[in-house]
Amino acid sequence: MVIIKTANLTKKFKGLVAVNDVSLEIEEKECFGLLGPNGAGKTTLIRMLTALSPPTRGDIIIMGRNLSRYSREIKAELGMVPQMDNLDDDLNVVQNLRTFARYFAIPEEEAIRRSLELLKTMQLEDKKKSKIRELSGGMKRRLLIARGLVNNPRILILDEPTIGLDPQARHMVWQKLKGLKARGVTQLVCTQNMEEAATLCDRLAIMHQGKIIAVDKPPALISRYVGGHIWEVWPAPAEREKIIRELETRRLEYEVLDDLIQVFHLDDKVGGLPGRPRPATLEDVFFKLTGRMLVE
Repeated sequence: MVIIKTANLTKKFKGLVAVNDVSLEIEEKECFGLLGPNGAGKTTLIRMLTALSPPTRGDIIIMGRNLSRYSREIKAELGMVPQMDNLDDDLNVVQNLRTFARYFAIPEEEAIRRSLELLKTMQLEDKKKSKIRELSGGMKRRLLIARGLVNNPRILILDEPTIGLDPQARHMVWQKLKGLKARGVTQLVCTQNMEEAATLCDRLAIMHQGKIIAVDKPPALISRYVGGHIWEVWPAPAEREKIIRELETRRLEYEVLDDLIQVFHLDDKVGGLPGRPRPATLEDVFFKLTGRMLVE
């Protein structure tokens, strides 16, 4: 069943089209990823899906209801983990959760129970009376995730959920998100972490310049755009042009990166070329579809 649907969704800021005619369908109980470079429109799309920014054009249907008409009811069943830390510095850790629970009219006793349970889940129970300024960046990140779960959301939206976390904390969060998915919580994950996308997401949409340019399961995206393996050639300067001519003659798809030549979609035509193969990754797909130019 489709739980989130956008139709021709567009957002303009004066002369800038931040999101351009995006149509998506996200299935209930799946983890769906948004992958794209800075400025691709991911965060703007999320702000529209959470009713923080109205679309210029298009429709958003969540749980069968139009967001523009039923935003209050829909937001009651959404959990949101923002990219930026917006915890209340005047409150301690458990107070941040209890206060947030009031927005959902959760009774005080139940709010306390949920808050303590979530702190235990995120391994923060020993910090429940700590001030926010006393927490590390990773602890704040885990607290933001706990806060996003305080209303037992049916849909959890996460913008760069593990940014700034060390490997141990990152993998702990991944396991918690997998557990939530197993319990039926639909997740929309906006990330630039390729390993995170491959680990968590059932399907991915790659965004570039406001548009969705590819949607599929991670292995299918790799197979379609670069193949299972990539052949890497580090040619001597005198051999570079000769190898490129050979690739052109064989009609192989390749990319030149300074001193490296990458050949995609390996098959028997590669025989006789210097170099070696390596497994293809989502990062290869990302670079091929969005380019390698830095976006500030």
